[in-house]
Amino acid sequence: MKCSLFFRCTWLWPLCIGFILAGCQRPGAVGCQHEADRDSILERMATQEVAWNRGDLEAFMEPYWKSDSLLFVGSRGPTRGWTATLDNYRKGYPDKSAMGRLTFGVESVDFPSCDVALMLGSWRLDERGELESLSGWFSLVWERMDGRWVIVRDHSS
Repeated sequence: MKCSLFFRCTWLWPLCIGFILAGCQRPGAVGCQHEADRDSILERMATQEVAWNRGDLEAFMEPYWKSDSLLFVGSRGPTRGWTATLDNYRKGYPDKSAMGRLTFGVESVDFPSCDVALMLGSWRLDERGELESLSGWFSLVWERMDGRWVIVRDHSS
């Protein structure tokens, strides 16, 4: 039986799908390593908790993209840029006692591509002296840049 139309040649479909999927990978990629990437991101989050709990805002900000294009959206609206985000943290948490003890709860980490991760989680601040505990939720967009994961978007409430 002669195949005059591509769509009638069902034996070609698996081959074509394979070519299409192979073309979706970035050049030089050998496949995504989501488990290792997830571990790397969670390690960065754990490092943030430790930095916050010792009162070190600069170290807490280390996983954030050091760029004017960083976007942080909080209860007071959007803030653009790494420096502006750090300045807002300094205003809101002027000393270690106001910072309290931070705990993250990660609900999910999803990978829409090999170099982008979407995270959903919760945060809680306890042990704030005379101040009440605070808690809320966050969604983060992580991007792999120069071989390491950085937060490029943060929406915390």
